[in-house]
Amino acid sequence: MKLPFAESYRIKMVEPLHRSTLPERRQWIEEAHYNLFNLKSEQVYIDLLTDSGTGAMSQLQWAEMMLGDESYAGASSYFKLKNAINEITGFPFFLPTHQGRAAENVLFSSLIKEGDLIPGNAHFDTTKGHIEFRKAEAVDCTIDQAYDINLDAPFKGNIDLKKLEQVYSTHSVEKIPCVIITVTCNTAGGQPVSMQNIREVSTLSKKYGVRVVFDAARFAENAYFIKTREAGYQDTSIREIVREMFSYGDAMTMSSKKDAIVNMGGFIGFRDKELFEQSSVFNIMFEGFVTYGGMSGRDMNALAQGLYEGTEYDFLETRIGQVAYLGGLLREAGIPVQYPFGGHAIFVDANSFLPHVPREEFKAQTLAVELYLEGGIRGVEIGAILADRDPITRENRYPALELLRLAIPRRTYTNNHMNYVAAALINVWERRNTIRRGYRIVKEAPILRHFTVTLEKISE
Repeated sequence: MKLPFAESYRIKMVEPLHRSTLPERRQWIEEAHYNLFNLKSEQVYIDLLTDSGTGAMSQLQWAEMMLGDESYAGASSYFKLKNAINEITGFPFFLPTHQGRAAENVLFSSLIKEGDLIPGNAHFDTTKGHIEFRKAEAVDCTIDQAYDINLDAPFKGNIDLKKLEQVYSTHSVEKIPCVIITVTCNTAGGQPVSMQNIREVSTLSKKYGVRVVFDAARFAENAYFIKTREAGYQDTSIREIVREMFSYGDAMTMSSKKDAIVNMGGFIGFRDKELFEQSSVFNIMFEGFVTYGGMSGRDMNALAQGLYEGTEYDFLETRIGQVAYLGGLLREAGIPVQYPFGGHAIFVDANSFLPHVPREEFKAQTLAVELYLEGGIRGVEIGAILADRDPITRENRYPALELLRLAIPRRTYTNNHMNYVAAALINVWERRNTIRRGYRIVKEAPILRHFTVTLEKISE
């Protein structure tokens, strides 16, 4: 008998969860103004809002917390993290920051100015927010296949080289400080980027003198997909793949709350000492001294250990396998999801799920609220609310993909929880034709509005 697959860890500590009632959930979501970010954690049974900072740390990470050096300058924890980053990524210079968007803030303060163009593969919310805050423009060069959710293509996160060269050839390169490769590409459904595409983007960018910057929050998951989907890499280790990936880049920003499996932390990796020194000024201004950058020593220790654990094949196989397990349950039920499944989340196609809801009433947000009401499950909208308004016209932007993201924390939930999530969403699917109206915005922030937006339900 063939042995079944089993997780590469066992549980040492548990946290109780509260099972709420439908009347409770109706009251809570109304009090939250239909914004799931406003819910209290105890009002959520299974929390798939994000995989950022929500994973379970290992015994070795907790042990490293006890060894943290809290010296203001030159702490041993800084050098432990520096060595781990250099060994795994190959970047010789780095700056610690308290999380990924802080890394973007520091690096972009050095690179981006008003009027610049920043091409890339479907920039995520904070990335685009930092670009547009500086009155620059994020240019999406993702391949068209990413927007066909049923197409079985292994690397839907790839950058379209023709689109990218069109940007390079029709604009002054002085206005293009960098191209951003997001690995994996979250906005496109957690889709990976192939090594071939990374290599070709790097070659093309060097031809035009444009820096290559990685948004590397989920770099290890991207390396796993390269190993399992791209010819020539089946016998290559995850860490060898990671080193090759980053060898084609000039810098990287990292939200360590994802693939380094910590609750808080981030960093910037640099190949160029001059850019590192320029960015150090902003790091001191915004984050802290260059050897702690807004992080405690204990957190740097846990992050260093997490980088090693997050690049282990057994861990990645377990983690990505659980995502695929949930995706398989939903596809079997006929629910439209981005396929192949991504590395960190299942992305449900709200356009197909709720065709009767007008796009102006935010289909993915409507679906997210319905799933919460059904089972106390918190997902997040990756659609028109997240896309914000056009900075010039102030009109709502309606992206090609209107998605409900179910992001799965690392080493946190069991497959029984995935069975529950699937059953709840199937229940919503079976009553989808009764859901015909969505929500309108009552109050919103001028940028990154999805975090704090206030909504009201539109009656039939």
